Amino acid sequence: MDKGKPIVAVSRGSSRYEAVKKALELIHDDIARSIKGKRRILIKPNFVSDSVQLAATHVDAVKALLDIIVPLATGEIIIGEGSYGDTFKGYRNFGYMDLKSEYGVELLDLNSDEYVEVNVFDGRFREFPIRVSKTVYESDYRISAAVMKTHDFVIATLSIKNMVVGSIVKPYKGRIHQGYPAINLNIYKIAKFIPVHLAVVDAFKAMEGDGPVWGSEVSMGVALAGLDPVAVDAVAAYMMGFNPMDIGYIYYCYRFGLGEADIGNVRVVGEDIEALKRKFKPHRTVNRQLNWRIPQGLLSRLNLDP
Repeated sequence: MDKGKPIVAVSRGSSRYEAVKKALELIHDDIARSIKGKRRILIKPNFVSDSVQLAATHVDAVKALLDIIVPLATGEIIIGEGSYGDTFKGYRNFGYMDLKSEYGVELLDLNSDEYVEVNVFDGRFREFPIRVSKTVYESDYRISAAVMKTHDFVIATLSIKNMVVGSIVKPYKGRIHQGYPAINLNIYKIAKFIPVHLAVVDAFKAMEGDGPVWGSEVSMGVALAGLDPVAVDAVAAYMMGFNPMDIGYIYYCYRFGLGEADIGNVRVVGEDIEALKRKFKPHRTVNRQLNWRIPQGLLSRLNLDP
């Protein structure tokens, strides 16, 4: 195998904790090298809902992550999320409050954080600013702890989108939704501004159909992890039965150099993804969602820097 290829670990487990921890252990040395000397480590779970557990990152996935990260970290560790609902209600409902005493981490509501501004596009590709959590921006090691789910705007939501949207401060979250072409470019622009350093996708219980909140459970029993979030999301999308290049923000992140989305150029360790692959039922609007591509001439004229 080409050692220059990004590595994506895929593991199975009898429990969510076991699946996530095994995936992280497969790349333990890479994580140790990448996190060495970092002063502020942010773990970003997904609470698109503050009450629907299937739609949110389970605390057991975060515990597995902390059991790997805490012995390696020398800086502070923050768990930060900006829910579409009430972030601290999510922390309470999903069992996160005890993490403060168990692991010595801080819990932060990104919606109430100070902010920095980044430019995104409206539906006519004119730039305007939105606000992103200053803590996320200033963290020098960002971990996305996402859930494998279908989505109502961008086909699938995985590690990159989790970091991007949850980091946007209310009431600005909805402002990236400027139609299918613009939202995919906007996710890329923000992903470049606050890149993920370690991507974890919990697919122990994934979601298909009307995600990211009201879909149906898919018992996959697996987890994915890697230092290249584009590669992790591409492998996850492939395992869901999607072509990663049909997902706009994955395509843009790949095309403009944020990571690798060609499955043939990714080194998968652990489980055989062909054996685990299944066809997820997409969101009912998937045919409209596929209309994200814009003419090359227009794309070449746009400012794609954050």
